[in-house]
Amino acid sequence: MLSHLLIKNYALIDEVELMPDRELNIITGETGAGKSIMLGAIGLLLGNRADTRVLYNPEKKCIIEGTFGVSGYSIERIFEEEELDYSSTCIVRREISVSGKSRAFVNDTPVNLETLRRVTSQMMDIHSQHDSVLLGSNEYQLEIVDVYAQNDNLLRLYRVDYQSYRLKKTHYDQLKVEASAMRKEFDYNNFLYEELVKAQLQPDEQESLEQELTILENAEEIKERLQLAYEYLDNTEQSVIDFLKGTVSNLAYISKLSDQYEQLLQRAQSSLIELRDLADEISTEQDRVEIDDTRAETIRERLNLIYQLQAKHQLKDVAGLLALRNDLGLKVSKVLNLDDALADAKAQTETARAQLQTSADALSASRQAVLSFIETEIGGLLQELGMPNASLKIQAETSKPTTTGADTISFLFSANKGVKPQQLKNVASGGEFSRLMMAIKYILASKRSLPTIVFDEIDTGVSGEIAIKMGNMMRDMAHSHQIIAITHLHQIAGQGTAHYFVYKDHSADKTVSRIRKLTLDERINEIAQMIGGKNPSTSALKNAREILKQGATSVAK
Repeated sequence: MLSHLLIKNYALIDEVELMPDRELNIITGETGAGKSIMLGAIGLLLGNRADTRVLYNPEKKCIIEGTFGVSGYSIERIFEEEELDYSSTCIVRREISVSGKSRAFVNDTPVNLETLRRVTSQMMDIHSQHDSVLLGSNEYQLEIVDVYAQNDNLLRLYRVDYQSYRLKKTHYDQLKVEASAMRKEFDYNNFLYEELVKAQLQPDEQESLEQELTILENAEEIKERLQLAYEYLDNTEQSVIDFLKGTVSNLAYISKLSDQYEQLLQRAQSSLIELRDLADEISTEQDRVEIDDTRAETIRERLNLIYQLQAKHQLKDVAGLLALRNDLGLKVSKVLNLDDALADAKAQTETARAQLQTSADALSASRQAVLSFIETEIGGLLQELGMPNASLKIQAETSKPTTTGADTISFLFSANKGVKPQQLKNVASGGEFSRLMMAIKYILASKRSLPTIVFDEIDTGVSGEIAIKMGNMMRDMAHSHQIIAITHLHQIAGQGTAHYFVYKDHSADKTVSRIRKLTLDERINEIAQMIGGKNPSTSALKNAREILKQGATSVAK
């Protein structure tokens, strides 16, 4: 139940705090005083969207905060699934910044609007006049049946199976489309793949072959240059090594005379060793270089093949060709295995469809089982609400599976004797809609573990004895649910265990909406005004006292 409500800087509200009674809370006030504004604020806690136009003071943020007692309502699973901390007291807060950015929190944990709606939908249900429009839709009528049948678990299992089927069917359909396209491209892809396989490309061969070909194409000059380099070092009478030997000999003669000369000798000897090693390597390289026109031609042919493949596929290197070969190999392999893949995907889809049908059948059976009970219960309540000739028939037709099952539910209604029931939107007036909606909310209240129910002028179009009976029904519901009822009828207002009055305060520079809990005397006066106008007569005041007395007696029972 809602134990505390804080509204700050919202529409015409500067700041309001409300601590509703745990049973039947009545809210009254003049038209335009702010009753609907309060409902809009509560709607933000339920995940409705908002913008900066809701700010009373555009320079401050708006805060809506509700404290709910949720112990005993079996909603721990939702908190667990949404990874939220659960406690018997749940604080829900919504903030709208000056810039229009909205934030939501559940027990101080930031949540998105989808999560907020999922959590708070288990704490509070708001009936607004928009519900009367919704009542004419088949989707809303189906939801009524599911709530009555308590199909939460069946729906959850069905939706899991529906999602599984959709995923598998989508995969199968995509695979069929891909298969058709791939079969058309198979011959070409297979030709390209075999061409690349036949080429037997190696990752680094292009660079290696290009370097080898460069040497082969310049072999004569390379050998000649290496020979000259070698002879300068060690193969002539005046070679560098012979001259360096003389240097070593002369330095050796004087090396014992000074450490400085000894160091010069060591450096000369090291240079001699290095030059001899260099000469040996040059000689080895010269022997290694061969003039081989056959090998050069073979390399040219290989490189030409690589260059042609690169040009053909618009790639710059062998690595790209290898990657293309692997990709083509996968495509070719996939086509070769298409029949197996398609058969497997088809089998999985058919299995998922069969499971979906099983879940849909179970859901349909549960729905069918309660239709007559709903018709009977609502019919009885409509008689109590002054519609003795009203009848409600519920049609159920099997349709293609959707996210809500394989059923189409239609409520057919007639308020008059001898008139065939028709679609609600075609036959029900405002007052009839109100009474029908009251009957529906009444029977659903016993089927849902829902802490708080809000009625926004569900009494539209009714009066007199019918209003009294609607008030009695609200009072009965308040034994197991916290009820908040916005009303303009004194018959309903007198049934409340708490009465709040919404009014406009013009004492400051800017009009502001306020709410206060009425004392017994204030309730008498407010109900009397609802009966007889702004200046109630003595009889109106007496009538108000009698209404409150009867309401108190009913509550005591």
